Amino acid sequence: MALLFLKQKLFPERHTKSTQQPSYRKPLLATDEDDDSDTLKTSNGSMDHDAEAQTSRSYQTFRAPSPSSSNYDVESTTSSNTRSRIDPRIVSDAILGLSDGLTVPFALSAGLSALGNTKVVVLGGLAELAAGALSMGLGGYVGAKSEAESYQTTVRETTDLIDSSPTETAAIVYDIFAAHGVPTDAIDTINASLHASPDRLRDFLIHFYHKESEPDCNQAWTSAITLALGYFIGGFIPLIPYFIATQVLVALYASVAVMAVTLLVFGYIKTGVVRGWTGRDNILAGVKGGIQMVLVGGVAAGAAIGLVRLIDGGQS
Repeated sequence: MALLFLKQKLFPERHTKSTQQPSYRKPLLATDEDDDSDTLKTSNGSMDHDAEAQTSRSYQTFRAPSPSSSNYDVESTTSSNTRSRIDPRIVSDAILGLSDGLTVPFALSAGLSALGNTKVVVLGGLAELAAGALSMGLGGYVGAKSEAESYQTTVRETTDLIDSSPTETAAIVYDIFAAHGVPTDAIDTINASLHASPDRLRDFLIHFYHKESEPDCNQAWTSAITLALGYFIGGFIPLIPYFIATQVLVALYASVAVMAVTLLVFGYIKTGVVRGWTGRDNILAGVKGGIQMVLVGGVAAGAAIGLVRLIDGGQS
């Protein structure tokens, strides 16, 4: 290291000439005339100036990005890569649980209001909430487990098909790619590559022929919890006025008003999650979805009230 330091101090020009490569100093868009002019400059003893000129031209060939644009690119790339995306299955389970919770318990509480006792409404509503949440959770758990079992069955059947009938699997691969206009020669190459690895062929057939994907190992518990919580939260909202008001009619009217606003907001949010939030069409669709939820909840509540009055009147 000491000898290298002394060499750089004693022979700076020689070191510069040896480290700089002419091929890197030549601009990408340079011509032979530029090389000749640079050679004339060299005969006048301005080698260092010529090296700097060529270097500057090489950097001017492609404009260097500004610091602001580079920072923007890095930030945009980072944000796009780290942006979290909600699992569509969780969104679907949450919408299903909330929609059922906002309509069924509300209709039940409205129907029980015909009896004229807030305690009966609260106790009946809480009992229905507990039973409904457990039922929704168990239904989601069993459904997710059934999907996992169905996927495992598909894997076994596909594996047996690969082992027993390579001709049939080759025909399936051919039909898949031929439907998209892929040439026969390319399909034959793909077929040979897939059949060289049974695992790869099995994954291909499961994804592109059976159109199934491997479910998450925790999907059953996630669906159960999402459905149960969504149903309980949605069903608890219409019971809140009955905890506050002492008169049944006052609590019923307050519950109707709260649920009308809640169903309208929920219908708008549900539609926005599915379609999007911006744009005139999406906004109109969201309002339409909210009104639709209000109508569904109103019909369910009216049917429940009428049924309770009919049963109570028949018994009296």
